[in-house]
Amino acid sequence: MIQTSHRLRSALEGALAGGGDPASSPLYVFGPFLQFITVAGAAPVIFGASVWLVVLTVIVVSFMYRQVIHSVTDGTGGSGLTEEEFGAWAVKVNSAITFVEYTLTFLVSIAALVTLLADRYPPLNHAFHGVSLRTFCGVALSVTVGWLVNRGPKTAARAFGPATFGVLLLLWVMIIATVWKLGLHLPNFDLRSFSGQYLNLTLSGYSKLLALMTGIEVFANLVSAYEGKPEQRSRMAFRSLLIAMGTTCATMLIVGPAILKIADPSSGKVSVFTQAMDYLLPHPLPYFGTLIGIVVLASAAAASAQGLQNLALGLRFRHYIPARLGQRNHFDVASVPVWIEVGVVCACFTFLGTKEETYLSLYAVGVFILLSMTGWATVKRSLRLQRGKFSVRNVPALGGSLIAALLTTAATLIILKERFTDGVWAYCLMIPAIYLWFTSVRSRLGAPIPLADQIGKVHVGSYLASRGNDAASGKMFQRILVPLNGSAKAEIVLASAELLSKSFQGRIALLSVTAPGSDKPALEHGAPQSPEQVYLRTIASRLAERGAEANTFLQSGNPSERIAEIAHDISADLIMMSAHGRSELEQLFLSDVVERTIRLTDSPLLLLRPNSRSRANGSSFKRLLVGLDGSHAAEATLRYAKSLAAAFGSEILLLAVPESDLEGTQLEKYMAGVARNLLDDRLLVTTMVTGSGPARTIQAVSEEERCDLLLLARSGRGGANRHATLGSVAGRLLQTCQCAVLLVDAGSQGHFSD
Repeated sequence: MIQTSHRLRSALEGALAGGGDPASSPLYVFGPFLQFITVAGAAPVIFGASVWLVVLTVIVVSFMYRQVIHSVTDGTGGSGLTEEEFGAWAVKVNSAITFVEYTLTFLVSIAALVTLLADRYPPLNHAFHGVSLRTFCGVALSVTVGWLVNRGPKTAARAFGPATFGVLLLLWVMIIATVWKLGLHLPNFDLRSFSGQYLNLTLSGYSKLLALMTGIEVFANLVSAYEGKPEQRSRMAFRSLLIAMGTTCATMLIVGPAILKIADPSSGKVSVFTQAMDYLLPHPLPYFGTLIGIVVLASAAAASAQGLQNLALGLRFRHYIPARLGQRNHFDVASVPVWIEVGVVCACFTFLGTKEETYLSLYAVGVFILLSMTGWATVKRSLRLQRGKFSVRNVPALGGSLIAALLTTAATLIILKERFTDGVWAYCLMIPAIYLWFTSVRSRLGAPIPLADQIGKVHVGSYLASRGNDAASGKMFQRILVPLNGSAKAEIVLASAELLSKSFQGRIALLSVTAPGSDKPALEHGAPQSPEQVYLRTIASRLAERGAEANTFLQSGNPSERIAEIAHDISADLIMMSAHGRSELEQLFLSDVVERTIRLTDSPLLLLRPNSRSRANGSSFKRLLVGLDGSHAAEATLRYAKSLAAAFGSEILLLAVPESDLEGTQLEKYMAGVARNLLDDRLLVTTMVTGSGPARTIQAVSEEERCDLLLLARSGRGGANRHATLGSVAGRLLQTCQCAVLLVDAGSQGHFSD
């Protein structure tokens, strides 16, 4: 699942995390397609047109998902259908199709895996007592993958990224080898393919290739797993999508014609992709290619099973399925749905065989039903934005969304028409049946309480196991901004800033802001320096003597505005300030500079309140208090808590304040899930669900437990936002809490509970 403590830092990492399913599609889509057009005797005419149509579809759908990724940045946007925007029907239809698609992903992946094994070990094509050995192999592999997935997410997660890297590398090696050995020959677009007898064949070939679109929606689920602000995360998610789908398209356009030329689709012994590897690659690279294919297909099957686990947990919390189907085993995962999936897959292999082409049509139609729904949801969202505030710049996005919706709907209708008798008819039965079942269970159990519903949305939107770990990377607090005004109370933050910079190998930026027009820098070498310049350089020299790197900035103007500007210019990871006022009365409240800085910047702020209590004058980051309420915004603090705990060996105290007895029970389950993720990384964690009145309880616990840092989000269920800080829970705690406070922007939120 996607967690705030595990962040993707680049588009390539995202492609490796989510691209296994779409990147592996060339391994199995060519065979059924080439066999069909060869038997029809129309391969020279319709091959190019079908491939170019698919590439066009990939391009249009990719840019449609650019709109989804931009609009839904909390990781729940895989289909672009949110219950808040489109009603309860959206989540039920989406979940019903997703349930079927996860099972088909597992089914097709294992079937393609068996084909690759049979390519290298032909005896698998024989029978034992009338049952194909391929069937025994498929059943055994399905049970093994299901068993591993039900032992927890880390097993599959460790293989998924490396396997995807392997298959992406394999495809590019095939592309280069094709150009090197055969030259660059793109598919020929023959206009005859759209006339007379060839039109239906072209559309049928197109429908067979469309299965390569599966998995594209995962990049919308991945948005919240990246570092940065929402717009940065959405940009990287789209780039990850381009890496995966670009590789697939390049393979179709460059390697596809080579496979048509050199492979024999009528051979029942070796798949066309394996034939191409054997022809294009020097020995023993084809065998490594087969091994890579086997691993990535097994990983794709495992990822689909994990997706089903999370889907079941989410639907259980949201009262769409009975609780027993979302019950966790002693490895803390929902095992029953996976065994149901494995049972369905084994039954299909037993009665229908293990040829992937048997299931590709059903696979593709589900993908395109979701894609067409996503397209129209995107159009509706774009129209609503235009009605709210018309902008000429948004017209191309609206037009592109409309084209995508029309194209994906047309593709869905083509698949339904061309492949209806090949099993596509089953969708007409399965989806309504599952939808009615969801409705019946929800009616019987009633609507969940808000917290349970929120937790459920996290799981419904999750797909992949977490990977990567920025908590232990030492790169979180690289640029620390410390505003100073020459007073001893402002300098109280320097000790903690020095501690952080050394622990995270970061640099401190010292800033002083003078009255407008008073920052006259020296115009030539040796000219007198202003008192402020001397002051800043003295502090920087003192820090350097103790091994902390520091540089200085002298600005004039409004202090809070200059602080926000410098924080933006240097991409500050943290601003550290003293929350003191100049008069005795102001000591009871935040200073105006602090208040305005909170409103003007998104950077995390660490605030100290100098007074006679030692815990207010600094932090050793040994006892961290994190207030949670089940919201995504509150979870924004968790990645910071984990990073600090990894660096300083801290104890993390997770605190939730229930609003009712029923919510207390749900919060305990939620907190246990959060704690499990932290304990998996060998951190010291304690949870508390207690009290009444969040601000009062958090302050009391911070005193009783002698915490030296309180981590808060700017907004949560009743928290503050940038424009209304005071009067909220976070605002009151900033005014009264005596220990150091780290205020985190909710824009860095993600899904953490498991």
